[in-house]
Amino acid sequence: MKKAKMILRIFFGIFLLVFGLNSFLNFIPLPEMAEQARIFIGAMAETVYMLPIIGALEVVAGVLLITNKLVPLTLIVIFPILLNAFLFHLFLDLAGIGGAFIAITLNIILFFMNKESYKNLFIMDTN
Repeated sequence: MKKAKMILRIFFGIFLLVFGLNSFLNFIPLPEMAEQARIFIGAMAETVYMLPIIGALEVVAGVLLITNKLVPLTLIVIFPILLNAFLFHLFLDLAGIGGAFIAITLNIILFFMNKESYKNLFIMDTN
């Protein structure tokens, strides 16, 4: 189980690192998208800050996962980004959902593999 956890963590880290770097270096061309998806991505690009922040968070998360640093926190921080990527593809660009599905699935599996780290988050303090 420990070896499987390490392999999944490193694979997920590489996955995030590659797609995060692609936000800056554009070495993987964007595929054709449905019109609504293009409009949405265009609006995010027009904000100037949104896509670079997402890319930077993916790069940092990838490095942290690969180096086995702050893994439980990294999984929490990157989850909303991946959930939004999955929902974007589910509702606006179903043809491209494969990568987002892999990412969100790996994130959830690693959540469960690190569940001991999250115990204190669910303790209700009544003071």
